[in-house]
Parts: sequence; C-alpha cells; structure tokens
Amino acid sequence: MKTHTGLRKLLEDQVADMYYAEKQLVKVLVTLATKAENGQLKDAFAGHLEETKGHVERLERVFKFLGKVPKAKKCPAIDGIIEEGSEIMKDFSDDPALDAGLVAAGQKAEHYEIATYGFMCEWAKELGLTAVEDLLHETLEEEKAADEKLTAIAESVVNMEGETA
Repeated sequence: MKTHTGLRKLLEDQVADMYYAEKQLVKVLVTLATKAENGQLKDAFAGHLEETKGHVERLERVFKFLGKVPKAKKCPAIDGIIEEGSEIMKDFSDDPALDAGLVAAGQKAEHYEIATYGFMCEWAKELGLTAVEDLLHETLEEEKAADEKLTAIAESVVNMEGETA
C-alpha cells in the first residue's frame, strides 16, 4: 500500500502558497481595475477580483478538508510577478500601451495560478481527496476563463490601442 505522507505535505504547502498568492492578488486586482483605461479591461479585472475573493474562501475550505488552520506561506513567485506589474504601471503610466502591459501582468499571474492549481488538482486526485480536488478544479477553471478573457481583450482592442503611440 502506498503512503502519501510526502505528497499530502507537499499539497498542504502549495495550498498555503496559493492562499498567500490569492490574498495578494485581491489587493492587486483593485489597482489593475483602477489603472486600466479600456472599459472592457476594467470590467475584466473587477470581475476577476470578485472571483479571487471566492478563491480565498475556497482555499479556506480546502484547509478545513485537510484538517489545517488557514495559514499563508509567503510566495516569492507571485511577489515577483506583482513587482513586475508594478514596474509596468510606473514605466508606462502615460503610454497608450499601458493596458497591453496590464494584460501581460495579469496573464503572468493567471499562468502561475493555472500551473499551480493544475498540479494541486492532480495531487488531490492521487491522494483520494475528492472534495479538495473539486474545490481546486473549480478555481482552476475560473483562472483559465480569466486568462482567455484577457487574451480576447488584448487581441481585439488593447494591443491595437497600444500601437497607436
């Protein structure tokens, strides 16, 4: 019989990592929605802000299923992505390409989240933690949808608007 002590510990570690990341992204999405010039982009960031608040709550439920108290673990990866986004906002604050940069910053965060939620779902499945897998999968699908929405906005509007400089 396989023991999953190591994999479960790894899952718990990554849940704590994403708990930190999602809480940081709640703060950042407020700024992104404020800084965006394009109305569709503002709406996309504002809508994803509400979803991200739900991600935090969902992770708290995951902690409960794992028998753990919700506790964030500092995530240097998301901190770096956020720092890059801040630099874009500063360096392109008066540039028509700002919205394209904001999309890029948002998608970097989405891709990190998609990767992390993807492997956490697989680990939960391997461990037989169906309720945890279901919660993580729900968030994974929302992250994928947010990424697709940002791509559509970039391709249909903000990339072209950024070229007019």
